[in-house]
Amino acid sequence: MKRLRDTLAAIGILFFVSCGGSKDYYMFTSFHEPADEGLRYLYSEDGMHWDSIPGVWLKPELGQHQLLRDPSMVRTPDGTFHLVWTTSWKGDLGFGYANSKDLIHWSKQQMIPVMTEEPTTVNVWAPEIFYDEDSEQFMVVWASCIPGRFERGIEEENNNHRLYYITTKDFKTISKAKVLYDPGFSSIDAVLVKRDKNDYVMVLKDNTRPERNLKIAFADSLTGPYSPASQPFTESFVEGPTVEKIGEEYLVYFDVYQKKIYGAMRTKDFINFTDVTSEVSVPAGHKHGTIFKAPESVVKALLTHTRLNH
Repeated sequence: MKRLRDTLAAIGILFFVSCGGSKDYYMFTSFHEPADEGLRYLYSEDGMHWDSIPGVWLKPELGQHQLLRDPSMVRTPDGTFHLVWTTSWKGDLGFGYANSKDLIHWSKQQMIPVMTEEPTTVNVWAPEIFYDEDSEQFMVVWASCIPGRFERGIEEENNNHRLYYITTKDFKTISKAKVLYDPGFSSIDAVLVKRDKNDYVMVLKDNTRPERNLKIAFADSLTGPYSPASQPFTESFVEGPTVEKIGEEYLVYFDVYQKKIYGAMRTKDFINFTDVTSEVSVPAGHKHGTIFKAPESVVKALLTHTRLNH
């Protein structure tokens, strides 16, 4: 049975790479636990049904634990793909960064030291990269815990996170880290969506023990201030949201980690949501990635490279 599946998968790849076209495909960054192997990819034509691209495409070299967790990717107008990721569970004061033109060959990995001015920082988790075409700069949002800094609530001091950000044009000159959002509770895994000029949405995880679900905040500026967090729009024990736009609607994907599946919600306004988990398909083992678009030529090259080299 496994040999038949492998043969069918190979036929599918050969068919895909032999067909012409120049459209964009949805891609999904991925990793498999325990996150020490490296960067993986999924791809999709419709943004709802996903297939794996076999292979590992960037092996982690940074940080105390040399992990590649929570990979987040954007493509800038010059065609360059920019990747950030979590390098360790604890102990690192920055996140990883690398860039690529083809998603195969990567620049030298850099540690971006965003919390060196806060040496008691416990961690730098789940950096999410956003490119602002108006200012032609990147914004990276992540969660850090600084014991004693914020009202603790019900969380232990070493698990009381808030959301921080930096801006940069080149990942060489970096702005000073600032708090982006303090909703009054421990929060992680934020993703930002620009709907229009002066219209931004944040999807975030309420990481407190009774909740561990996803909520929404709104702002008229990328750097806030953001509104109080909404009521949750997911069940508990979910994390790692990412958002894609299909037509006039948005899909919010998230890792339902206790059930070991990916869930999805459809919305037009980030106020009313429809559960479409049963309508999407995501390969087993896929973890906490973000969705971006890539030209069909890039996806074909990845699949061809996979066929020849893995």
